Amino acid sequence: MNLNFFDRKGSPIKINHEDTHAAAKLAESMLNLLPAYTNRPIVFVCIGTDRSTGDSLGPLIGSFLEEKSISPFYVYGTLEDPIHAVNLEDKLNEIKQKHVHPFIIGIDACLGRLKSVGSIHINSGPLKPGAGVNKNLPEVGDIHLTGIVNVSGFMEFFVLQNTRLNLVVKMAKTIAEGIHETSLLLPRKQTWTEIKWDINREQTT
Repeated sequence: MNLNFFDRKGSPIKINHEDTHAAAKLAESMLNLLPAYTNRPIVFVCIGTDRSTGDSLGPLIGSFLEEKSISPFYVYGTLEDPIHAVNLEDKLNEIKQKHVHPFIIGIDACLGRLKSVGSIHINSGPLKPGAGVNKNLPEVGDIHLTGIVNVSGFMEFFVLQNTRLNLVVKMAKTIAEGIHETSLLLPRKQTWTEIKWDINREQTT
């Protein structure tokens, strides 16, 4: 879980999970941040643990995504096989061995201001998991997505343990649906090799 969300450069896109069009807005925002015309595999890394209610957002999203068809995306981090502080570095190395130069989207729970609880934030650049609790963990992602599940500032780990599961599940479902819609809306972006082949074919006909 990331406790240092507000110490990042840039302004995140903010979406309330209760917004009727939250999933669609999430999909549109993600499409704007995904690379165009690339053969880089797109990988979602859902960080968190099922041993803490508030910190279960990431693995819940991963498990919900496993139930959907989200080709051409890849997903790591589920309730069954979570990615957390202990195994994060090993999992990132494993992902980079399986996928050539992947475009990674980091997903994590976050604590923030009271008025922001329940909001989903999307931003360019990597997640910095553990920064707020002085853990030296690798940064994750070319872009990142966080869900603010509770209030920061005092006894964060206790706050996480006492975060309402209902809120976390609702946010996870919204985010998973947004990612699913992204996979449906994503134009089957051609690689440059395919584009050149099409251009050459048109020039010879």
